[in-house]
Amino acid sequence: MGSNRDHENSRIPCCSIPQDLKVTLGKLSNVVPIEETEVKSMFLSNIDQLLNFNVETIHFFEANPDFPFDIVVEKLKIAFRKMLVHYDFLAGRLRWVVHQDQDQGQGQGQGRPRLEIYCNSAGAGFAVASSDLSLAELGDLMYPNPAFQQLVVKNSSSTGITPEDLDQQLLCALQVTSFKCGGFALGIFTNHIAFDGITFKMFLENLASLAANKPMVTIPYNNRQILAARYPPRVTFSHPELINIDEITPSIREEGQEEEQYSSTSSSIKNVFEFTLENLDFKIFRLSVEDISNLKKKAAEPNNNNNNNNNNGTKTITSFNVVTTHIWRCKALVGMLTKDDDDDILLLEKQKKKKTNSTILYAVDLRPRLVPPLPVTFTGNAILNAYATASLVKLEEGPFSHLVQMVSQGATRLTDEYARSVIDWGEIHYKGYPNGDVLVSSWWKLGFSEVDYPWGRPKYSCPIVYHRKDIILLFPDNYDIEGVNDGKGVNVLVALPTKEMEEFQKLFYKFLL
Repeated sequence: MGSNRDHENSRIPCCSIPQDLKVTLGKLSNVVPIEETEVKSMFLSNIDQLLNFNVETIHFFEANPDFPFDIVVEKLKIAFRKMLVHYDFLAGRLRWVVHQDQDQGQGQGQGRPRLEIYCNSAGAGFAVASSDLSLAELGDLMYPNPAFQQLVVKNSSSTGITPEDLDQQLLCALQVTSFKCGGFALGIFTNHIAFDGITFKMFLENLASLAANKPMVTIPYNNRQILAARYPPRVTFSHPELINIDEITPSIREEGQEEEQYSSTSSSIKNVFEFTLENLDFKIFRLSVEDISNLKKKAAEPNNNNNNNNNNGTKTITSFNVVTTHIWRCKALVGMLTKDDDDDILLLEKQKKKKTNSTILYAVDLRPRLVPPLPVTFTGNAILNAYATASLVKLEEGPFSHLVQMVSQGATRLTDEYARSVIDWGEIHYKGYPNGDVLVSSWWKLGFSEVDYPWGRPKYSCPIVYHRKDIILLFPDNYDIEGVNDGKGVNVLVALPTKEMEEFQKLFYKFLL
């Protein structure tokens, strides 16, 4: 029974997945706003400063005889140029600046370089390409095929932007690629500094509306000073979800740790965004509506923890919380499976699990949590990582309901004061990174596939995935997308070395029972 379920609820690459999409790049243009825009500098918040890397998405469309490819290209290019009037920062360039005035901070933060966007209409990218394949020949669009990278314009640096080449780097580019069946793909890259997922959905809606010769759906609110640090900065929480790389070594030394302890501590510091050179297997695990419902039932079961009386069940037991908790257990326990029935070994493993903690991170939207709330059309990044930490033994043996509550409390913790404290932390600590063992990045309910273009909604929208074993992606199940994602199933994309993937799969189905 277990093997049948493994086969039905997971997706693996098949022989029909092409390794080369046979893409020929036609014309790459530098496009500027259709109207003259003001030359100015755009302030970037301390949240923006941490997200200096590129995000790439692909949006696949089936052929529409009313919209030949040349017409689609023309409409998208004109719409993009119109958008750049309102999103002028996308045609700008990043640059380092040093502010010496007191309004920009004192003490540790004063005089330190920080990024800003120079809105100078240097231009964004627009490319037209063609593939010798049909959409059907691409195989399962949901599988994270590395060849999809051919459908997106590439910056010279695909993993981030260095200080030496800031003025050479685009902040946004569109590539429209035709397939021989008449379908096409819209590939978009943006620097994450430009948008979070919610803002990117607004960007897509505006692009689609302008392509249909309609007005902008929303006018972006581009003033990011609204998320500036307080003066002087006030860090009122400990923020274990963040780590300052530059300061970890001296702080450990000051506490007088021995060399062995120091090495152990420093090696445990992980940046979940770090690119890995390991050979990773990619696998998609499907959670149906029924699976999610069963997880919710497990989360509603009473337990002996005094802090959980299930009075807040409807707030705690959400689809996202139960799925995230389920993933956390599986990922944390990979590598910890006991393979010997000897009692002494079992005891040793249990003691190790009691002493070892795991931290999960996931993004939370700040817009409604701040006082006053942010404008709903605020562009840029208004997300912070919530966290939960538990020992491995609790993750393996503890009540699922309590673990779900811990995940829920991570978001509850993000009040206005907590968010302001994180932003102020970034003003004091220059090199801050997420501090956790696994990051769940949810594309599940962002709704990219629900955007209405003149030629119809996308057949499928997805991110381009790179080798990061500590980031797990959630996105809508293709079986539920028929114009609208009303089935509410979810796919879990995992990237792990082969042996770890085998363990993850065993745990994934074990904890569903």
